[in-house]
Amino acid sequence: MKLFKSFAFAFNGIKICFTSETNFKIHVLLAAVAILLGIVFGISTNEWLIIIFCIAFVISMEMINTAIEKLCDVVNKDIHPAIKKIKDIAAGAVLVAAGSSFVMGSIIFLPKIIIYLKTL
Repeated sequence: MKLFKSFAFAFNGIKICFTSETNFKIHVLLAAVAILLGIVFGISTNEWLIIIFCIAFVISMEMINTAIEKLCDVVNKDIHPAIKKIKDIAAGAVLVAAGSSFVMGSIIFLPKIIIYLKTL
């Protein structure tokens, strides 16, 4: 029973992020686009592994960033220089994850898109 409660709490965390965080929704939308492109272009197993890892990495980082921001807001509701640095660092981590995922996705999809466009 404890295991089921743990999963329920985890799914609730995902639900909270999806319903309250615009950036989380954007990341989920972009993940859906990557999955759709993967299906359309018939990417290889190794390419799927990279895409799935990138999706999980970015969404996980966004959730961690959200948790840090919410915790910081509980600790200090006012603008505080140290809290600002903490929030900026967490946001930077998401940017690194998203940027590196964008590069990996581009390496996988751009050649396929170029080939497709040449056939038009």
